[in-house]
Amino acid sequence: MREAMFIKKNAERWKEYQHEQTDNPDVTAERFVNLIDDLSYAKTFYPKSKVTRWINGIAAGIYQSIYQNRKEKYSRIFQFWKYELPLLFKKYHRILLFTTVLFLLFIAIGVFSSIYDPEFVRGILGDNYVDMTEDNIAKGDPFGVYKSDNPFTMFVTIAFNNIRVAFLAFIGGFTLGYFTIRVLWSNGIMLGAFQYIFFSKGLGIKSILVIWIHGTIEISSIVIAATAGLILANGILFPGTFSRMVSFRRGAKDAAKVLICLVPFFIVAAFFESYVTHLMSQTYDTDQNGGLPVWVSLLILAASLAFVIWYFIILPIRLHQKGYYIQKDGIINRLKEDHA
Repeated sequence: MREAMFIKKNAERWKEYQHEQTDNPDVTAERFVNLIDDLSYAKTFYPKSKVTRWINGIAAGIYQSIYQNRKEKYSRIFQFWKYELPLLFKKYHRILLFTTVLFLLFIAIGVFSSIYDPEFVRGILGDNYVDMTEDNIAKGDPFGVYKSDNPFTMFVTIAFNNIRVAFLAFIGGFTLGYFTIRVLWSNGIMLGAFQYIFFSKGLGIKSILVIWIHGTIEISSIVIAATAGLILANGILFPGTFSRMVSFRRGAKDAAKVLICLVPFFIVAAFFESYVTHLMSQTYDTDQNGGLPVWVSLLILAASLAFVIWYFIILPIRLHQKGYYIQKDGIINRLKEDHA
């Protein structure tokens, strides 16, 4: 084919590639492949022609837009929290559901065991803790345990302890999930026995208004940390079409992202427990005036629960429905446009 005919046949398409950019990855890939074919032909038959340099320039521009000079609308951190992490949870919603149901089952076992065996609570929480709690209840200060230490000391201690529990739940995935489930078991049984103490004393509603100020985020985070451990175990046990090593690496990478994202949640939970729960406990101390009004507790409880449900369940589903997906390089793209 003569050069003039080659240019006439393809010039309009090259101009379109050069001046009309697209965000569709499939279209970009198709353009790049077509340009490489044209460039190979031009280098073979017209190696010193200007048209060869023109095609090469267009191809180079597309290559750079893919691999080097990609302009992102949002910063990487903002994109991670707004898109990548929720989409990651959509991928593992079944594991999250399984972990939640399992934890609720362990809580129920703790409650019913405490009902039918009065000594069960002491066996789980220890005689000293139960005696202290019962003594506080008798003195009219049922939640005195939350104001026994310096708030900042409590904050640091609680934050590190929560992160430690989350890390144990995560590394339990290396044992095929055995120790992860053990962490869920111990915390679920303990929570069930702990709540039983207050409900058995007629303080159930008050305990929810005080304890779950921080407990909503704290317990949700423990469940999510256990989910990370089971994601890791799932990558080992069920490789699917991947080799077991590739599946393990993918699972470990996703689980690590889940674990890291929980750090700010545990810090917020520790802050609530050390400062807000500390003040709320004074509301039900018969020897003190002050504390926080009940509506503050209700507001924090409702906001915490709504956020957990929205961010980890509703938002992932909505992003998935709108066609968002994660590419291999972590960049977020869409399969379809939102016409709503």
